[in-house]
Amino acid sequence: MSQSYDPLPRRPGRRRATAPLPVLGALDPLRVARDKQTMSSKHIAVEAGSRLVSNICVYCGSAQGSDPIYEAAARKLGHAMAASGLGLVYGGGSTGLMGAIASSVLANGGRVTGIIPDFLMNKEHFLPGIQECLVVGDMHERKRLMFERADAFIALPGGIGTLEELAEQLTWVQLERHTKPVVIADIGGFWQPLLQLFAHMRERRFIQIPFEVRYLVAEKIEDILPMIETAAAKSALLGARKETVDPRL
Repeated sequence: MSQSYDPLPRRPGRRRATAPLPVLGALDPLRVARDKQTMSSKHIAVEAGSRLVSNICVYCGSAQGSDPIYEAAARKLGHAMAASGLGLVYGGGSTGLMGAIASSVLANGGRVTGIIPDFLMNKEHFLPGIQECLVVGDMHERKRLMFERADAFIALPGGIGTLEELAEQLTWVQLERHTKPVVIADIGGFWQPLLQLFAHMRERRFIQIPFEVRYLVAEKIEDILPMIETAAAKSALLGARKETVDPRL
């Protein structure tokens, strides 16, 4: 099942097409799922010849994790991206889920851009065969370039670094700094504790309707790319597309 929050920014004088989310009580995952709004996986038609999404940034762990389904999901996503002609932008490493998705994209004829800070070169070596390898001075430059090179973001299972990168994009979307789609790939329920934390924040009024956190949730890899294309096309059709982050951030 795939779920979403409205990916479009709120505009003065424009009411949302959907009713605001109700306040959540107990952190029941089934109730959380019912309260979320569903986005169709059907593509929204855009002008012939146009492509709104060419490259996707994937955040994921440099470890494999305890369950083989995480690596399998990363490889499946890499295959799907390559088959769709979508480039991968990622952290440049060769280990864990990072290495799995990059090697899968390459093995299926896709293109990969790896961006890594110089101090991690001895820990997370570049995967051989990557078409574009960028070594930067620090984490801030890495994240900036990953943002600039990508048209959408996907968070696969990962650790603190993955969580931090995801939280940054959710914050920028919440503050209406950009409208690039952000997908949380809830593989095997990995992100359920985070989604329940979001529900807790809404319940305690730390996330309020005027500043809702807009993101997509996909439980199946095959749902991710259609969701991204639909969200990007919806933004473009309504004239709400914004691709740059305010330089003051």
